[in-house]
Amino acid sequence: MSESDLLRDDAERCLRALAGDHARLRDDQWTAISALVVERRRALVVQRTGWGKSAVYFVATRLLRDRGAGPTVIVSPLLALMRNQIEAAGRAGIHARTINSSNTGDWEQIFAEVEDGAVDVLLVSPERLNNPEFRDLVLPKLAAGAGLVVVDEAHCISDWGHDFRPDYRRLRTLLAELPPGIPVLATTATANARVTQDVAEQLAGDEALVLRGPLERDSLHLAVVTLPTAEQRIAWLGEHIGELTGSGIIYTLTVAAAHEIAGYLRDRGHEVAAYSGQTEQAERLQAEQDLLDNKLKALVATSALGMGFDKPDLGFIVHVGAPQSPVAYYQQIGRAGRGVDRAEVILLPGREDRDIWAYFASLAFPPEPVVRRTLDVLETADRPLSTGALEPQVDLSRTRLEMMLKVLDVDGAARRVKGGWTATGRPWAYDRERYERVTAERRREQQAMLDYISTPACREEYLRRQLDDPAAAPCGRCDNCTGRHWPADVTQKSTTQARDRLHRPGVDIAPRRMWPAGVKDDLGVSGRIELQAETGRALGRLTDIGWGNRLRELFAADDTDVPADLVDAVVKVLAAWDWP
Repeated sequence: MSESDLLRDDAERCLRALAGDHARLRDDQWTAISALVVERRRALVVQRTGWGKSAVYFVATRLLRDRGAGPTVIVSPLLALMRNQIEAAGRAGIHARTINSSNTGDWEQIFAEVEDGAVDVLLVSPERLNNPEFRDLVLPKLAAGAGLVVVDEAHCISDWGHDFRPDYRRLRTLLAELPPGIPVLATTATANARVTQDVAEQLAGDEALVLRGPLERDSLHLAVVTLPTAEQRIAWLGEHIGELTGSGIIYTLTVAAAHEIAGYLRDRGHEVAAYSGQTEQAERLQAEQDLLDNKLKALVATSALGMGFDKPDLGFIVHVGAPQSPVAYYQQIGRAGRGVDRAEVILLPGREDRDIWAYFASLAFPPEPVVRRTLDVLETADRPLSTGALEPQVDLSRTRLEMMLKVLDVDGAARRVKGGWTATGRPWAYDRERYERVTAERRREQQAMLDYISTPACREEYLRRQLDDPAAAPCGRCDNCTGRHWPADVTQKSTTQARDRLHRPGVDIAPRRMWPAGVKDDLGVSGRIELQAETGRALGRLTDIGWGNRLRELFAADDTDVPADLVDAVVKVLAAWDWP
């Protein structure tokens, strides 16, 4: 047998240990593995969810480690993804450890294991790339000794990607500074031609091997049900969720909507749980396991439940509200039907979706005067400033400020150090053209999502064309192809129940329990706030799908009288409050 044949036999044995005796390498899987192990190339694999991208880097890791290479370093965006990958690696005899913000107490031991050669795979969360100590002291050593570097969910590295993350931008520098001969693998399921080209160029210019496959999912049955009001959409879900086979995921655009819908469905006797980035870690783990064990009919979740959650028998995915990109939508629905013959994929769009898209767009990179003001504050400060100390001085939300600072860090204008942020004093130019191009692309994606909702043509073909899939063709399964549409009628009783649930006035506003980091020097306070305010109350949140719609309309209009029903609702909130 040739050396190549022997290597493939080793790869096949490793895959069977990883995925079971039935598993066989796909041709493109072997092409990627061979490129990494034999040629030490840089490769980008763009393949649909469930194709087996993780098998490529686990098998390559085993082969490289058996040949004396260093550990594989995987940059992976979500803890859920890391947990699943560590379990999968263990099945193939690959010892994997993870570095993230929740296990800092284990870092010293993990690094010692790496030094001793006991770690085959080290998974790193992207936010670690922006941690000063990790960035300056740990990452260079890890990269220099790596046998393979993997960028998972590689679309996050591209400005054009639907899920661009500033933390990922540091990978551009890391990849450029890797010693010669260290192979690199980037993987994603959701990249159109523009994102694919951008990621490939950042990997290795024209020298990157790009393996891109068709995106057809022959188990998915796509449909759109259009209903005029939020309460009708929720009522429709309550009436039809029992008709959906197995367990599934109900996606919402906001945290508030996830909790509202989960509460309504529980009131109707359905076993569901809410899930978001704000859910406590232990609760998230339990909710994921309950869905895996089919103890829940559904998780009602934001996009926090997505990449890395692996349940092959997921029977349905329903979106209450449309994501703002066909690419993001395709990624989320790709979770369903991986191990079953049929999975229902239903979109319930709402007129409030565009308002929510506009809100998320408002979190984009700030205009130049705001950025300049932030740099001025940093330059005149006599010490590093935390985001908590910067926030009131530049009038930006914490989320938007942190995103901006990460971009400035990668651009060299600011630097994160122990204790906060400082300005570097280096010249910096505001790339207005780039930000305007990206903003225009986001608007195009939103229009494409609206066109998906209204298209009379094949829905899967439409999505695959948005991802520039050259093999896109009519699926023969969606509601438009078959002519079989879900009924759009809802009983008055269900609609009334949903309206009562969504329009119950009053939400609690929990008081801050800890002083913001960074105010100790200015105010002389830190840690727990001793004198606690009472829990506050408000009519609703702008992100609610009940009162939120009315409140957004009110705030967007010119000054006018407050409608009587809103006044009545405020009175009910005050009347129901337990006054001292």
